[in-house]
Amino acid sequence: MTSSVLHRWHDIVRSRDLAALHELLAPDVVFHSPVVHTPQVGRAITEKYLAAALVVLNNDSFAYLNEWAGPSSGVLEFQTTVSDIVINGVDIIEWNAAGQIVRFKVMVRPLRAVNTLHEAMRRMLTAG
Repeated sequence: MTSSVLHRWHDIVRSRDLAALHELLAPDVVFHSPVVHTPQVGRAITEKYLAAALVVLNNDSFAYLNEWAGPSSGVLEFQTTVSDIVINGVDIIEWNAAGQIVRFKVMVRPLRAVNTLHEAMRRMLTAG
């Protein structure tokens, strides 16, 4: 199951396939944003955040650098550049026995990157 969930996630990142994203997320998935204090609960809000991140972060400079996986979780280290700021972070992903993501946490560094990401995501999430 480990490689299947992470493989599907990598496919979504490459294709930006929102229908596949919907199927990969459990209905009660919990999303932890690097800039929003409270966890976001549910597929709809998680899809909204991840779809925006696929636009904001997933540009020509985006790359996963490392990957660590266990039986029901994985950590993916990434790097990208947004507004001339190098953003380094990790996606911490947990999934259930059905192969659906139940928790997705994003952590980002340095502080300047967090601030840049916050502004870019705010614009994306509040647009139409």
